[in-house]
Amino acid sequence: LPNRPCDRSVDFANARFDLKPMESAEAILPDLQSCVLCEDVRCEFNGMNTLVGVLNVIAAPSLPINYLRLCIWTRWCSGTGRFKQRSRIVGVDEQNVLAEAEVEFELKEMEGHATNVHYFGGIQFQQFGLHHVEIYLQDELRLRFPLPVVRIQRK
Repeated sequence: LPNRPCDRSVDFANARFDLKPMESAEAILPDLQSCVLCEDVRCEFNGMNTLVGVLNVIAAPSLPINYLRLCIWTRWCSGTGRFKQRSRIVGVDEQNVLAEAEVEFELKEMEGHATNVHYFGGIQFQQFGLHHVEIYLQDELRLRFPLPVVRIQRK
């Protein structure tokens, strides 16, 4: 370009601007809006999820306790970028991992959300006591909640 100021000027009065979400090289870590342990997740025709058999305790008269399927449903919001979620169900001893799964997801805008469902098949609980559900984001623990496995008396 010639080195004269008038050749580099821009007419802002008649310029068109396309407003798009700002691209950023840095991710903004999302918030974990919700996490639910349940027996099944169904996707309805309208795109909504139905959570079936929401669990806060596992009760049984004897061991082992077998589940054909357990699901961990999570929803992330208020972030941008590509992320990796890891979900685990940990045994009473804090060492034995009964179930574990990973998923990568992307949030393209701050107003968006991402819903992830981990389906675990053939889960077996072999001890009564306090198990835990753990949710990691980028290998950092973001949520941990208790899952008691308790003995009930048969009548």
